[in-house]
Amino acid sequence: QLKESGGGLVQAGGSLRLSCTASGRAFISDYGMAWFRQAPGKEREFVGGINWESRDTEYAEFAKGRFTVSRDNIENTVWLFMNSLKSEDTAVYSCAADLGRRKYVNTSPANYDSWGQGTQVIVSS
Repeated sequence: QLKESGGGLVQAGGSLRLSCTASGRAFISDYGMAWFRQAPGKEREFVGGINWESRDTEYAEFAKGRFTVSRDNIENTVWLFMNSLKSEDTAVYSCAADLGRRKYVNTSPANYDSWGQGTQVIVSS
């Protein structure tokens, strides 16, 4: 089971750190992990991810240079660090786990097996 936290209201130009923690028998060290977001009236889109070995990361174009995904397998947590936030970053952000031990990061939500409920991020301009 995955649970996100850290969302909230922030001014444009500000920063947020989102956390995704696995509970129960889930150990994120076994999974590729990614963050997706969904804004009102829009489809879910890939934000960034890290493969299970932490040897590959991938980011959407809008996230490059501003967002960073990292993981701590001991804490069983994945983070999304977001800087220079813009109003268009307003969305519900969800983390997801890919049970396949791939060398690359999947960017399609259809390839993810487990999802958190999401955390709301609102960026005011």
